[in-house]
Amino acid sequence: MKKKAAILLTLLTGIFGLIAFQFSTKERPPNVVLIYIDDMGFGDLGRTGAIDYQTPNFDDMAAKGLFFSNYYTPQAVCSASRAGLLTGCYPNRVGFSGATDHTAKTGINADEETIAELLKTKGYATAAFGKWHLGFQKEFLPVNHGFDLFFGIPYSNDMWPNHPVNKNYYPPLPLIEQDKVVGTNPDQRQFTTWFTERTIQFIKDNKRKPFFAYLAHPMPHVPLFVSDKFKGKSKQGLYGDVLMELDWSIGEIRKTLREQGLDKNTLLIVTSDNGPWLTYGDHAGSAGGFREGKGTTFEGGHRVPCLMEWPGVIPAGAVCNSMVAGMDILPTIAEATGATLPVKKIDGVSLLANLKGKLDAQPRQTFLYYYRKNSLQAVRHDNWKLVFAHPGRTNEGFLPGKGGMPGKANENFNHQGGLYDLRRDPGERYNVEKEFPEVVAALTKIADEAREDLGDDLTQKTGANRRAVGRVNE
Repeated sequence: MKKKAAILLTLLTGIFGLIAFQFSTKERPPNVVLIYIDDMGFGDLGRTGAIDYQTPNFDDMAAKGLFFSNYYTPQAVCSASRAGLLTGCYPNRVGFSGATDHTAKTGINADEETIAELLKTKGYATAAFGKWHLGFQKEFLPVNHGFDLFFGIPYSNDMWPNHPVNKNYYPPLPLIEQDKVVGTNPDQRQFTTWFTERTIQFIKDNKRKPFFAYLAHPMPHVPLFVSDKFKGKSKQGLYGDVLMELDWSIGEIRKTLREQGLDKNTLLIVTSDNGPWLTYGDHAGSAGGFREGKGTTFEGGHRVPCLMEWPGVIPAGAVCNSMVAGMDILPTIAEATGATLPVKKIDGVSLLANLKGKLDAQPRQTFLYYYRKNSLQAVRHDNWKLVFAHPGRTNEGFLPGKGGMPGKANENFNHQGGLYDLRRDPGERYNVEKEFPEVVAALTKIADEAREDLGDDLTQKTGANRRAVGRVNE
């Protein structure tokens, strides 16, 4: 009799504990999982036209959540994009441009407030796994910018001795735990698995308190690697295999949230840092019909998939075609969690109204396309995009590479300016500036205001409100 009573007591304790846990998760602010994928193009998902491989978990997330069809990465290159995402600012406002490497003496400034630092003030556990790329010296690493944990690589996975072109330029690729190097030239076939498993363990370890997990996958940036469990699974080849494994990662994260009873109190965000690196041909993704790709301010460089899921808050199967940007992630998270916005000026706007079902809300009206050190190459307002004449990359007219070797591209092509109606011409093929001089004038005024604020190398404007990047203390 005593044994039966003990069993009954154990069962009741478990049931009441589960009820109490579920009640507590509803009372506390939402968890946030932010997944940033490297070089994934707009056309790389099943729902956006991928061919010869499937992405069932990405697609199911979209079916049960929200897909932003007009999402812009802050800048079409690695470091700058991440600076914009984590600070809510145009990258050039906080001193970032391009992609830093092992020779850089710069990184994220200690005075800038990251998403992690905002959430720490609300009692969140925070972690970053995967690729960082905001400075590799200790003072720039995630654990000094709001993250309790870090396990990953300090910059891009091609910055190692096996680079296909610059073989003698890069040192061994470091693998870092917290702020210590724990290995060099790690097995990149395990990257997607390792960083997914670390994220899952972090979620499980912190399920009884609010948490923020930032999973920045190094793939499908070249060089491409995939674990044995997905090797040869795609009819498209290695690139398809890699996307299938990333899709697996999304599925594992979502499954963990459900199994831990956390999914209804977790905002899950998945997006990409920039468009596909088209120079690499069969080792690159698809821009989905947009013009050009990574490293350009045409739509193929900036327009990437963005999916968000939050059961009970975000309506299932929603598509929002309002213009949004990577800088908007920080203020969205801040409003959703009750965190205070950074003291210094940011450029993002909250998308919480969109998340709650107001799909026609347009908190963002304008986007500035900056590239290179500080060149304002284009500006968008509503559905109009005005491109200014500028030197820049073009892949057009060049055969792409294959097998991991890059093809040729013109890195200093003189692009002509033009006005494009993105509603009718998302491929930016038809210049209509002569037909709409009033639109050109209106967008030029917006550009002039931006130049006063942020500067513009193309017109020799310094800008009044740019802030210094962090620098190594020498």
